[in-house]
Amino acid sequence: MVQVDEFAARHDVPVRRLQRRLLEYVGVGPKWVIRRYRLQEAVEQAAGGPPNWAGLAADLGYSDQAHLVRDFTAVAGVSPAAYARSVL
Repeated sequence: MVQVDEFAARHDVPVRRLQRRLLEYVGVGPKWVIRRYRLQEAVEQAAGGPPNWAGLAADLGYSDQAHLVRDFTAVAGVSPAAYARSVL
């Protein structure tokens, strides 16, 4: 799941209602939840050994590998490759 409108459509909920419900019950918006899900998946893949980062970025819905690296580094404080080396 990579887009808010895709998630809302899959669950037959208007986007705005989804936004309000997540903010009310979880405290964050749907984009934040989707971003965390994608990054968690990247962490799990990296823990199993260095993956093909470009392929992983595409699988997770990032526009390119650089987008994944920027997002991951902003959240984790280290690049995905540095993280993968640290967990091996």
